[in-house]
Amino acid sequence: MEKLTNKEEEIMHALWRLGKAFAKEVQAELNNTVHYNTISTIIRNLEDKGYVGHQAFGKTHQYFPIVAKEEYRSHFFSKAMTQYFNNSYKNMVSFFAKEEKITADELREILKVIEKNE
Repeated sequence: MEKLTNKEEEIMHALWRLGKAFAKEVQAELNNTVHYNTISTIIRNLEDKGYVGHQAFGKTHQYFPIVAKEEYRSHFFSKAMTQYFNNSYKNMVSFFAKEEKITADELREILKVIEKNE
């Protein structure tokens, strides 16, 4: 699975939220912050990469995600775990704790989930 650029990810998030959409709808979902031609070009790139499909309606296309958000997240999270945390969830959680990105209460909640699943 090929890594997406930030703009490609932004458009994929819009498509994941919408389910299926025309380029104008994707543009509206992004609050018109990206030019229509840019969105069209990026969506075509996403099609070439195998992330997006389309259904033709005359000269216009309605786009839909082929790759599920969960599949993308799982693939790249696993890659990040290996590259940045030596494939250790302990290292990852420690990193977030040191960066003050996770609280003790949140850690306790995570522990409850782990203990419940044992």
